[in-house]
Amino acid sequence: MNNLRIQAPMRFFFTVTGTMIWIGIWLTGFAVVNWILYLPAVFFIFAAVTGICPGIIVSNWLFQQKRT
Repeated sequence: MNNLRIQAPMRFFFTVTGTMIWIGIWLTGFAVVNWILYLPAVFFIFAAVTGICPGIIVSNWLFQQKRT
């Protein structure tokens, strides 16, 4: 699991991006925003806090190179 951890620059990127999405949701109104917008906002903050990025894990799983 350690090889799936993200480094500090990516954590910073996810923190800033997730925060901007949450500010946009807040400014628009929590009741007005479609539920799908909450998914990347939650995933970005989760990746920034834990260092585990679900998007990278899924991408690595989907695009594995086959060893011959």
